[in-house]
Formats: sequence, C-alpha cells, structure tokens
Amino acid sequence: MGILIVDDEANFTRIIGKGLRERGYAVDVASDGEEALRMVSARDYDVLILDVMLPRKDGLTVCRELRASGNSVPILMLTARDAVENRIAGLNGGADDYLVKPFDFRELLARIRALLRRQPAIHPEVIHVADLTVDVGSRSVSRGSSLIELTAKEFSLVEYLARHAGQVVSRHEIAEHVWNESFDQFSNLIEVYMRRLRRKIDDPHGEKLLQTRRGQGYVLMAPRSTDV
Repeated sequence: MGILIVDDEANFTRIIGKGLRERGYAVDVASDGEEALRMVSARDYDVLILDVMLPRKDGLTVCRELRASGNSVPILMLTARDAVENRIAGLNGGADDYLVKPFDFRELLARIRALLRRQPAIHPEVIHVADLTVDVGSRSVSRGSSLIELTAKEFSLVEYLARHAGQVVSRHEIAEHVWNESFDQFSNLIEVYMRRLRRKIDDPHGEKLLQTRRGQGYVLMAPRSTDV
C-alpha cells in the first residue's frame, strides 16, 4: 500500500514514516501543499495523510482541489487539538477522516485500515486466490491449512498481487504501490522478492499461483491449462 504523508515537520514525518515502512507500507513524504499535489498527480496512492497547516498551499485547499479534480484517494486529515473549525472544513471539503495531534501511532494504523475498509469492493479484508488466503487485518498469509511466514515487505507484495488477482501488474505498478518514489527501476529487487515468494508460496505445493508474463509483469492466479 502506498501512503503519502504531507507535513512540514521533518521529525514527525521521519518517525511516522519509519513506523509505517516497518509495517510494510510504501511511504513518500511531501513538505508543502504544492509538492503534495504534484506527487499525487504523478502516481496513485492508497492513502493520503494530510496536515492542515502547510506552507505554500494549506491542507484544506489541497483536499478541495483533489476532490474537484475527481481524485478519490482516501484522505486522513491531521488537525491541532483545538482546531474544530478546521476539522469541519476538512470533512466538508472531502476528507474521509481526521486525527488530532498528538496521537498514538496505533490509532493512526487503525484509521488507515478503516479508510481502506470503507471501499470493500476494492480493499477486502480477506482475499482468496485458489487455496491462498491473504488476511489483511491480521497481516497473515496461508496456503491451505499451512501458515506462511512472510516479512513485512513480502506481505505487502503478495497483498498487492492478491488485490489484483488475475490481472498482470507491471514492475512499475509494483514499485509504486509496494516501494516508494525513490525506487530504482533498474534494480532487480522486485525479481528477488518474487523468487522469495515463489519459494514460500508455490514450491511446497503442486499448483503454482505466482506467474511471470515476460515483458509484461506478474500475475497471481489459479493455474489454467492454457497458461504458458
């Protein structure tokens, strides 16, 4: 899942970004409203964490402009404890939820998960592909009755593939949603992670679910007799 944090407090974004990355999220950071709009226009994010008080263009303006342009990215607005009017303005301007600073990091994680659950057709909590089960809530993966131990980044990769089961996803799409903006498109990191997933998900089983489409990307799907 790709998250953009928009806040001009460098220490805040460093701490929050580190915590989210440790849980497998791909995190980018913008320090002002204009930079945030530029970054959102350049790539798709799954959640936007948006502070109200920003230089160059404030968070309320950013929120209104995104909604006016038809962008429906879930927005979690950050406000000061006494800024009731800002909270109301943010929700009226298209924000999906708000969180008051300072907050507990566990609450931030819960709010992010809640935003994703509000779109069940796009973000189901439990995903099944053949006998593979990806439980987003518990961040666990199993094949049949066997639990598969994955790292945070491995889980993020298989979750993204599972959310697009049956669809070929390119390296570029994977890099955007599983890694961050600084990902080196010429590295072989995605291939390395795909090999790791195959060893854990496919090698112990007869049916192979992770497939490569040469020159196109990867697809997670139940095997068919016509697959090459």
